[in-house]
Amino acid sequence: MTTSIPAGYLTRRPQADDARRIHELISLCDTQVIGKADMTLDDVADQLNDSSFDPKADGWLVHDTDERLVAWAWACRKGTGDNVDVDVVVHPATPELTAPLWDTVTERASQITAGLGHDRAVVDIGLYREDSGKRAVAAARGFTPATSFIRMRADHTGSIDHPGLPAGMTVHDGLTEEVRRQGHAVEQAGFAEHFGFAPKDYDEWYDELASSASTDWSQLAVARMDGEPVAMLLGTNAFLGDEDCGYVRRLAVLPAFRGRGLGRFMLRRAFAEDAGRGRAGTYLHVDANNSTPALDLYLSVGMRQVLAIDVWRRTI
Repeated sequence: MTTSIPAGYLTRRPQADDARRIHELISLCDTQVIGKADMTLDDVADQLNDSSFDPKADGWLVHDTDERLVAWAWACRKGTGDNVDVDVVVHPATPELTAPLWDTVTERASQITAGLGHDRAVVDIGLYREDSGKRAVAAARGFTPATSFIRMRADHTGSIDHPGLPAGMTVHDGLTEEVRRQGHAVEQAGFAEHFGFAPKDYDEWYDELASSASTDWSQLAVARMDGEPVAMLLGTNAFLGDEDCGYVRRLAVLPAFRGRGLGRFMLRRAFAEDAGRGRAGTYLHVDANNSTPALDLYLSVGMRQVLAIDVWRRTI
């Protein structure tokens, strides 16, 4: 660590059975900022099981003398590029842990990218727009706002008709490897120019999703136009819990097929599918600075903004 943890605290690496206590700490901190818990226990478990995350090198738990978990910090690579995600969660009663843990995760980010052969680390951290305290810490450490992700929600109060298939289109679910590979290929091409995108080969992509408790391959839809895969939508159960909602984790259209209403079709189809499952709504996140008019699309189909998460970035 660049800065030592103050005396009286115990620091160790996370293990899978720490997920519940980590979730409790995150929920406490989120509730203070946005008024409610925002991560599920499955979200935390997925984070610990992420194939890009090495718990023996990339995560830190800090306990006080009463063995209470008071801080959780981590760094995680994105593919094999120079971009690394980090976060620092500190109990409000132990602010003295903030500085050393921010030092720790940024130092680890540099180590990760150096190990991948890069001469810099592009470090990202997601901050709730309401979290003035954490934003001040980020600014003091050289992070600056880079983009904003808006959480959108569509409400479902009854059944929704499926949209009619455009001429020449067929839609296939992800229960076969062929369709999953096509979904992966469309996603990689469709997101290639997006903020923070890190290319992944099929095996890494599949392993990451297969290890997630919220993945349901039947909710992967790949649209083919005259037999050619041109669009994909990956729905998950990430917001099923207390929210009782579906979640669009990815929606991508090949660049050559944009402007034909395929994104709108896939989204309306997802709404109909979620409503058919009895879900109260559908969530997704959109990059507000995306060069494509995605935010306008989501607003036009009746979605509304419910939360903003700003990504702050520092290049080391």
